[in-house]
Amino acid sequence: MAAKYIIASVAGSFAIAYVSDLLVSDSKIFGGTTPSTVSNKGWWEETDKKFQAWPRTAGPPVVMNPISRQNFIVKSGSES
Repeated sequence: MAAKYIIASVAGSFAIAYVSDLLVSDSKIFGGTTPSTVSNKGWWEETDKKFQAWPRTAGPPVVMNPISRQNFIVKSGSES
């Protein structure tokens, strides 16, 4: 009995969030325009070229998630 109210309220909240996002960002009900740096594809390509051309002064590439490398040893309680 309560599940239908929960599912309906979650679906309703998603619908309200979608409509609110559509009105605020796409319809721009508060005014404003999309910046040219976002809408201009040529500007975006030139900016990307500039960032790719910068020399890398850091060390070698690092793994952002070291746990996924599985390079650690897990000892069980009996081995210690």
